[in-house]
Amino acid sequence: MSSMAITTRDRDRELLIPVADTPAGDAAVSPSPKPSSSASSPHHSGRETFYKVVRSWASKKFMTGCVILFPIAITFYITWWFIHFVDGFFSPIYAQLGIDIFGLGFITSITFIFLVGVFMSSWLGASVLGLGEWFIKRMPLVRHIYNASKQISAAISPDQNTQAFKEVAIIRHPRIGEYAFGFITSSVTLQNYSGDEELCCVYVPTNHLYIGDIFLVNTKDVIRPNLSIREGIEIVVSGGMSMPQILSTIDSRIRPGEISRINRS
Repeated sequence: MSSMAITTRDRDRELLIPVADTPAGDAAVSPSPKPSSSASSPHHSGRETFYKVVRSWASKKFMTGCVILFPIAITFYITWWFIHFVDGFFSPIYAQLGIDIFGLGFITSITFIFLVGVFMSSWLGASVLGLGEWFIKRMPLVRHIYNASKQISAAISPDQNTQAFKEVAIIRHPRIGEYAFGFITSSVTLQNYSGDEELCCVYVPTNHLYIGDIFLVNTKDVIRPNLSIREGIEIVVSGGMSMPQILSTIDSRIRPGEISRINRS
């Protein structure tokens, strides 16, 4: 009986020894990867955070440089192209004379344009221009190109009497609560059964002043902002980026002549 108890006690001791020794044995034998991983993890995450901050800072500064240099580069490119284009009118003449000075043709072209403006402002120049237009308007294809080009140039003409765009206008289009930016080109009286209705012909550009829609809008529904024609054209050409933050309207009781004087001032 005692021998059986001793045998059972030994067997239980053999079963309990591995269980009791397992944590110590594992701690002594295993390489303990977790402490090293936890020790290297903060260093690795800190390095990734540093790289992200550097990349974000570099990308922001690069985009800032692009935003600043883009309009400057476009301005210089267009100016350089314009100088070469205008210089090409008279530079071949100087080349035939053996004179090779860059910019001389450009200066000659600018002087020529100025003299044409002075000459055409006189009575004789207006007569010559009228005679030239008489010939051009009798050419089948050229007259349409000339008329369209003349309308575009008249829109930005400094002469208020011959200006194609009378006023800058804002109309409700295409739905209530939405507005379209345009120019008043003329006015018309619509005769119907309810009486005469005064309408404004509003030109709404859709492609940088070259293509657009024409709307006949009641004069009372036309909003007239305090903007000059040049400011309105600049807003359209820039895609609305030069739009002022605050628009003030002109009193509808002011006569059109007074509005033109306000826009010029």
